[in-house]
Amino acid sequence: MDNLVEIQDVTFGYNERPILKGINLTARRGQVIAIMGSSGCGKTTLLRLIGGQIKPNSGSVHVAGQNVGELDTAGLYELRRKMGMLFQFGALFTDMSVFDNIAFQMREHTRLPEEIIRDLVLMKLHAVGLRGAADLMPSELSGGMARRVALARSIALEPSLVMYDEPFAGLDPISLGVIGNLIRRLTDTLGLTSIVVTHDVQESLKIVDYVYFVSAGVIEAEGTPEEIRRSGLPFVHQFVHGEPDGPVPFHYPARSYAEDLRLGS
Repeated sequence: MDNLVEIQDVTFGYNERPILKGINLTARRGQVIAIMGSSGCGKTTLLRLIGGQIKPNSGSVHVAGQNVGELDTAGLYELRRKMGMLFQFGALFTDMSVFDNIAFQMREHTRLPEEIIRDLVLMKLHAVGLRGAADLMPSELSGGMARRVALARSIALEPSLVMYDEPFAGLDPISLGVIGNLIRRLTDTLGLTSIVVTHDVQESLKIVDYVYFVSAGVIEAEGTPEEIRRSGLPFVHQFVHGEPDGPVPFHYPARSYAEDLRLGS
C-alpha cells in the first residue's frame, strides 16, 4: 500500500465547538508531509487523531490499512509501536541520561538483551550526531541537542511513521537547519513517513514533499513546496510571506475607531 496514512472526510469537535470540518489528507511512504496553519486551527488535533488519542465524530483515519478509530486497546497499542512522536521541546525524561531516554522504549516493549540495546541506542545517537553525549543528563543539553536526542528516541523502535509537533520551535538558526536536515535524511534513509506540524514556513519548504494548509478547520490549500510558494490564495500568501495583515487581520474585530472616540467623549 502506497499511502501509509489516509484521512477521509474527517470532522471533529468538542461539544458544540467544531475543530475540523471534512478533512482529507494522505501521506505516502517515504514522504515528508507538512501541516501548516495558524495557532488553534486543528493541526495538533490531526496528530492526535492519527495516534488514536481521540476519535473523529465522522469520517475515518487509516494508518497502515487499519481504521484507527475502530481498534480496541490492544490493537491501538500494537499500531502505536509502529509510530514515533517528537513532542514540542523534546519532552525528555529529566531524571534519565540521554542513553536511558532512548533505551526506555526498547526495555519496555522488547525482550532484547542489554548488549543489543546498547548497540541500538548508540546507533540511533550516531544517526543524530550525538553518540558522544550518551552519558549526559537532559539538563546538560542545549535546546538543539535535546531535540536531536528526542528525535533519536522517536526512531528507537524503527517506526514506519514519525509525527513531529513543532520540531523547530525555539531553535537557533543552526540547530533549526540541523533538525530539518535530520528529518529529511532519516525519512529517506529509513523509508519512513514523516508528518510535520509547524509554523516555520521557510525551513519546512526546504525539506517537505507536500504541504497541507489548515485554516478554520478545513484544508485551505495543498500542494508541493513550489506550488505553495507560487500560490495566489490570500491566506496562503499572507502565511508564507509573513504579512501582518490580510485574511488573518491585524485588528481584532471592534466598532469603528471613530465611533469608539465619539462614545467616549
